[in-house]
Amino acid sequence: MGQHFLHCRKPGKRKHGFTLIELLVVIAIIAILIALLLPAVQQAREAARRSQCKNNLKQIGLALHNYLSAHSAFPPAFCVGPNGSSGYTSGGQWSIHARILPFADGANLYNNIDFTTTYSGQSDPSIAYTRTPFFMCPSEVNDRIRTSGGAPVHYPVSYGYNGGTWHVFNNSSLSGGDGAFYPNSKTKPRDFTDGMSNTLCFAEVKAFTAYNRDGGSGTPTIPSVASDVVPLFGTDNKPNSGHTEWVDGRVHQTGFTSTLPPNTKLAIPNASDGALDAGDYTSCREAQTCSGPTYAAVTARSYHIGIVHALLMDGAVRSLSENIDLGTYRALSTRSGGEVIGEF
Repeated sequence: MGQHFLHCRKPGKRKHGFTLIELLVVIAIIAILIALLLPAVQQAREAARRSQCKNNLKQIGLALHNYLSAHSAFPPAFCVGPNGSSGYTSGGQWSIHARILPFADGANLYNNIDFTTTYSGQSDPSIAYTRTPFFMCPSEVNDRIRTSGGAPVHYPVSYGYNGGTWHVFNNSSLSGGDGAFYPNSKTKPRDFTDGMSNTLCFAEVKAFTAYNRDGGSGTPTIPSVASDVVPLFGTDNKPNSGHTEWVDGRVHQTGFTSTLPPNTKLAIPNASDGALDAGDYTSCREAQTCSGPTYAAVTARSYHIGIVHALLMDGAVRSLSENIDLGTYRALSTRSGGEVIGEF
């Protein structure tokens, strides 16, 4: 019976698999398709990150205007006053970022803050290293906790306030600079005589940047290029801690200035981690032991190629080219400079 079954099978063609050459051709075609599609996928992802970055800035702008409605003024960079012994009070250096939390879905975190004492003296130390999503750009490569001796201490920011062109604060008279925000500021829409649509509010900054600080008296003359800043350096180089403390209202942590164009590189000795050649400079930190004026070259930077996203005081978000005319850029950073600004 078995033989009968075999004799009854219909003759057919023998099936063959892929030859080696055919398999190599298929693999080559797949590789070509991947090579063609990968850049498009990367571009789509970057477009999504740029969109989210803009939305973060819009949320900050909305929070600032809600703060304005509640307090009749925009928040200060931080609050400071004399302590009666030739020093400064230490409880008020909380950043704008901390002050706008209840207006931007951060009420729970805000309610845990004791604004009468320093951020390092909080009963809950985790406040300083709590991540707030809309403070971080999705393209930031250092979206991580800053540690000290292995212990968490701070969390960075991707967006800094407009501290002006160069002079940020006078540590003797406690007077501010020409930007939208400064220590003890209580600016209102009427103070922006250049127009709120012509004044920068916030812009992108890179986390974990190096910076040089407290090197001396600085100079009233605004440097025009990075090489003009380097001779002002002192010996106190911080290798990678700029823009790593969202709670601190000082300009090198949560602000920027328009001294240098966006994405300018400034080499800091002994820099490490993050953007090695994208450092900043502060002549004398606001309300610290040095008594000279605070001049700062704290540059707006981003990981979006060729641009930096910026928020204007009226709530609009624009993409600024890193090749923007320096005069126009500086004019945008003054609240009442009287400049005539064209297209930018």
